[in-house]
Amino acid sequence: MLAGGHASRFEGKPKGLERVGGERILDRVVDVVTTAVGAKPLLVANAPDAAHWRPDLRVIRDAVPDQGSLGGIYTAVTAAEGAVLITGWDMPFLPGSLLTALIDGAGPYDVFLPESGGRRGLEPLCAVYGPACGPAIRGRLAKGDRRAVGFHDEVRVGILPLHEVARHGDTNVIFFNVNTADELRRAEELWARRA
Repeated sequence: MLAGGHASRFEGKPKGLERVGGERILDRVVDVVTTAVGAKPLLVANAPDAAHWRPDLRVIRDAVPDQGSLGGIYTAVTAAEGAVLITGWDMPFLPGSLLTALIDGAGPYDVFLPESGGRRGLEPLCAVYGPACGPAIRGRLAKGDRRAVGFHDEVRVGILPLHEVARHGDTNVIFFNVNTADELRRAEELWARRA
């Protein structure tokens, strides 16, 4: 689970510690990931107090600092021995069934990610990454390419189609992430509607 960045759009506050539906986003994501994977997630975070957010989680800092989301993905991939499920820590509506579908479908691929209605058309912060992604990402970072999908031409990529993603919930809500105070208010509204 990635909690990197400086939260510059959230006044420097750790956004995953904010509450949606009365529960911290971090706790909600940990519960969903733990259920899907069968183990507690690793938290990639650079904040000095990150180990205190959830003392039951192992916390590691970015292996290559200041490289954005791709640096966080690289850190998680190289910290594991096999494939890893990556999620953002600011996504309060991730359904466990989608995470399970990604894990189940990842077998023949180096990266397996869902299609989304977002600007990239894919959601790289809710995907499964295999060990082959490590060297490919490192090469891109060395070239200054920090795009989360920039290394995809060097690995085997599988995509869970949008109609399959839609089986797990509203595709406009599933990948909603909280980066600003306005988005936190919107998340609370979405949560109230779902409840």
